Amino acid sequence: MGVVTAFRPYVPGLALLGGGALAAHLLAGIVDGLQPLVVAVGVGVLVGNLVGTPSAAETGVGVHKLFLETGIVLLGAAVVVEEFIVAGPTVLGLVVAAVAGGLVLAEAVARLLFRLDGETPSLLAAGASICGVSAVVAVGRVLDARGSALTFAAATILLFDAVTLVAFPIAGEWLDLSARQFGVWAGVSMFSTGPVAAAGFAHSPEAGQWATVTKLARNSLLGGVAIAYSIAYTARSATEPGVRRLWAEFPKFLLGFLVVAAIANVGLLSPAAIDSIGATSDALFTLAFVGLGLSIRITEMRRVGAAPVGVVLVHLLVVSALALVAVRLLL
Repeated sequence: MGVVTAFRPYVPGLALLGGGALAAHLLAGIVDGLQPLVVAVGVGVLVGNLVGTPSAAETGVGVHKLFLETGIVLLGAAVVVEEFIVAGPTVLGLVVAAVAGGLVLAEAVARLLFRLDGETPSLLAAGASICGVSAVVAVGRVLDARGSALTFAAATILLFDAVTLVAFPIAGEWLDLSARQFGVWAGVSMFSTGPVAAAGFAHSPEAGQWATVTKLARNSLLGGVAIAYSIAYTARSATEPGVRRLWAEFPKFLLGFLVVAAIANVGLLSPAAIDSIGATSDALFTLAFVGLGLSIRITEMRRVGAAPVGVVLVHLLVVSALALVAVRLLL
């Protein structure tokens, strides 16, 4: 009885996610070439902005973040380590260069060109260079950033998540990139993990895997970057409480992804088990992307100031252009 009572608040939201996922698969089945995951985001955006998320469904809809992280963990079973090792040093080099160069670029553009001060430039730089809103929150907590700075930085990142989610798959087709090239390009250039995975799978399953793996490599740098920021701002932020806050925000599902990938690649899982895990991962992604769409509010995107948008736009154009040249030459 206790379990039923505890689960009851989640039912409306989970039903909304499930209905959206079912609609996405039905619509994708009608139109050739449509990916269910992309349609799932569109269904969520449509419902969220025309109807809104009912208050009774908010608790269950919030579980979409857990679905996304669990789907990514299970995706580790589909990663063939031998393929990643072949391009591993190149991909990791691109990731490190994109994160380090992106941080410097965003800080310089924000402070010198757009005259932003305080923690805002660092929050924008972290969000655009590492892992989107998660990086904004993690670095913001380490720096004890003001609520307004966090709000504007997070809203700016979410705006570009919505734009790039549509733009990158279209650009990938137009540029005639291979699955690996597109996946790495998206994983290096885009911001938040959910949109990166959605854009990758919109291209192809292989591109989705490369995009996710590349993005997780970027995510893994969050800890070091946040500690570096804490030291650069104040000695107080580098004390143990700051480190504890950082660990609380660190994307721990990355560790689960690595564990599942290791188990799959040492031969402990049969092909049938890997296929079942892949199907479960796809289902979780579809549910998660409906929730991702529901969280995108067009009216809120309009309130973002011009300066933060300018900073992130310059960052995106420069980093994605250089990354595109790199993937064409190196992959």
